[in-house]
Amino acid sequence: MSKIAPKYIATTNACKLCKPLGAALAFRGIEGAVPFLHGSQGCATYMRRYIISHFNEPIDIASSALGEKNAIYGGGANLKQGLNNVIAKYNPALVGIATTCLTETIGDDVGMILHEYHREQENNTKSPLMVQVSTPSYSGTHMEGFHAAVQSVVQQLARGGPTDQRINLLPGFVSPADLRYLKQLLVDFGISATVLPDLSETLDGPALRDYPLIPRGGTPIEDIRKMGRGQATIEFGHTLPEKTAAAFLDKTFQISCKRLGLPIGIRETDVFLNTLTEISGRPIPSEHDAARGRLVDAMVDGHKYVFGKRAVVYGEEDLVVGLTSFLAEIGVVPVLCASGGKSGRLRRAVEKVLAKMNVPLPEIHEDLDFFEIEEQARELAPDLLLGHSKGYGLAKRLEIPLIRVGFPIHDRVGGQRILHLGYQGAQNLFDRIANTMIQVKQDSSSVGYSYM
Repeated sequence: MSKIAPKYIATTNACKLCKPLGAALAFRGIEGAVPFLHGSQGCATYMRRYIISHFNEPIDIASSALGEKNAIYGGGANLKQGLNNVIAKYNPALVGIATTCLTETIGDDVGMILHEYHREQENNTKSPLMVQVSTPSYSGTHMEGFHAAVQSVVQQLARGGPTDQRINLLPGFVSPADLRYLKQLLVDFGISATVLPDLSETLDGPALRDYPLIPRGGTPIEDIRKMGRGQATIEFGHTLPEKTAAAFLDKTFQISCKRLGLPIGIRETDVFLNTLTEISGRPIPSEHDAARGRLVDAMVDGHKYVFGKRAVVYGEEDLVVGLTSFLAEIGVVPVLCASGGKSGRLRRAVEKVLAKMNVPLPEIHEDLDFFEIEEQARELAPDLLLGHSKGYGLAKRLEIPLIRVGFPIHDRVGGQRILHLGYQGAQNLFDRIANTMIQVKQDSSSVGYSYM
């Protein structure tokens, strides 16, 4: 089967989000930072809406609020005034400035504008750090914007020096629950690390009596400065480009880079924990070894409910790769791996994680929208979908269940608390899939529970 030649030229319900949205999320994971969009107010409003409905947390995203005349005369004046307003209101330690389609199209030279701004503010001791990143949506996805922002932060802030014992962990865009798991795992191995970015508190914090303009948490800026002195860097992502924050640290400061897949499922988690053992010199902590054993036991107990089921997986490329590996481990046949991204590396990554498993290679397609995913899904007759909430309509029309993972999850609470990573994350996903298949069988049986 090949990708169907379209009878139209428009995208129908894209399987991706916009590039500066990813950058705003990355900036949100830095202590004392305020995300700032150089573009129209509508862009910032759209992103706030998306992020709030998933995390159920407030998020302020500042904007230079460009109008029609700025499309002709440029947005430099608005950017400077917007920065003045943000500094006066928030007193941030860092402002993360991402461009949008509009400012990229009209050709605003943000670097030059910021140079002018700094020169004009040279006597202002309250001026925060400023990190800029180019993120036109028409050239990529929110994941590309996320990784580009992390790379810009590291490039503009990290400094070298004597090597210390810390490592750098670049987890990519994972849930706050995933980040809390990763940080605890590092503690269990006795490893000091800088996790960049860290959304575990800034987008999943406790209820407070007063609204903080800048939430507590995030990666400390001083720790980011020390990233050029780490003993190693681990970054997650089989589909990442060559130029990443880890690659920069390797090239500039000779910090070895270990690129791993997202630790979803047993095999990818094994690789990650073995890497931590190699770095720390410690064996896998007993509690994590026990969690692995419980997961294997659960797979044995529940395989009869999931074995041979057919699944469509869609979403961010590296999440799709990790979930595909996990599904193959538990006996579910992934029949379609789809993403709105177009890195050119999705097929190779899926082939890599399935190489040692006796499963047929699924259909693998980049740059798909939900119209195209639905066309293929109808031919492939899956039993379930795995992906974010934007696949709800597809699941409803196909009359099959949707296992919600990743981002965005608008139609359920707790999207920020979904644990995808590690043995416990795999355990949670397995239980959800097995119970969903049991539910489907019960609902389709005339005798209900006793049928089981």
